[in-house]
Amino acid sequence: MTRNSESQNLRILSENKKVFVSRFRDLAVYQKAFEASLDIHKESMIFPKTEQYGGLADQMRRASKSICANIAEGYAKQQRSKAEFKRFLLIAIGSAHEMQVWIDYCINLGYVDSDTSHSWSCKYDEIVRMLQSLYSKT
Repeated sequence: MTRNSESQNLRILSENKKVFVSRFRDLAVYQKAFEASLDIHKESMIFPKTEQYGGLADQMRRASKSICANIAEGYAKQQRSKAEFKRFLLIAIGSAHEMQVWIDYCINLGYVDSDTSHSWSCKYDEIVRMLQSLYSKT
């Protein structure tokens, strides 16, 4: 691995900590988004049947997984183009904001309690901040 490609793999994982990252799974934002996505997937399986296929539950599962997939795809393309990585990060940021809308629907439709809604909102707020930080440092 050349020195230049090593520096390309250096990503900011937290505010004051730089860590060598050789794959997308090492990114703290990917790990947090993946964990949140699993939680969304599990919890949404108990939503009403009408919401499971093409409804709110399905939309939430897809949007939460989209964040992870876009981080991974963008990371893979950064070797050729930093602009491509940034483009995929922007898509992930959009999906994280989309999750906030779906969370609002969940609480207002009575599918989750206020503690769950608050927990999810906090997670996605943090994911957005982490993605924006990574975007600005790329």
